[in-house]
Amino acid sequence: MGSEMVMVDDIPFTPQITTTKPLSLLGHGITDIEIHFLQIKFTAIGVYIDPVVVTHLQKWKGKSGTELAEDDDFFDCVISAPVDKYLRIVVIKEIKGSQYGVQLESSVRDRLAADDKYEEEEEAALEQIVEFFQSKYFKKDSVLTFSFPAASNIVEKWYLGGTTAYSPSTISSLANTLSLELSK
Repeated sequence: MGSEMVMVDDIPFTPQITTTKPLSLLGHGITDIEIHFLQIKFTAIGVYIDPVVVTHLQKWKGKSGTELAEDDDFFDCVISAPVDKYLRIVVIKEIKGSQYGVQLESSVRDRLAADDKYEEEEEAALEQIVEFFQSKYFKKDSVLTFSFPAASNIVEKWYLGGTTAYSPSTISSLANTLSLELSK
């Protein structure tokens, strides 16, 4: 891994962070939406994962980044790998917390429903998330961080869920980086 800052839409991401141990920037991308033929970028995302994750992904050694980006089983394995993961999300365009919460809720609800896991308990949890973000306002350069110890995986699916992930550009970047790491 290099030591230079990685720029994601003019937002700098360090190549490594340290939580309980050093985690490497293995993927990055943006979230955006098209409104009246204009592409509006909302957030830049950095995905930091313990580099040991590649030991759990040997089944995919030799696959290209493009192949990995389209393989949901690969991302299920990344998510379930017992390694620390960390997401750093930086706001590019100001957004109301209520808008962010609703986007997140919609995305998560759809994924849970597709897996037939959306029931009263999940609905209540999503309502709490929306309520939390309701009173927030994210100015440009605001930072959200999600840290996942080795034994968790729920929020990770929202961001790292392969073909159904919140940010396709992040998935593509992560797949390409892991493809390179697996080829070593």
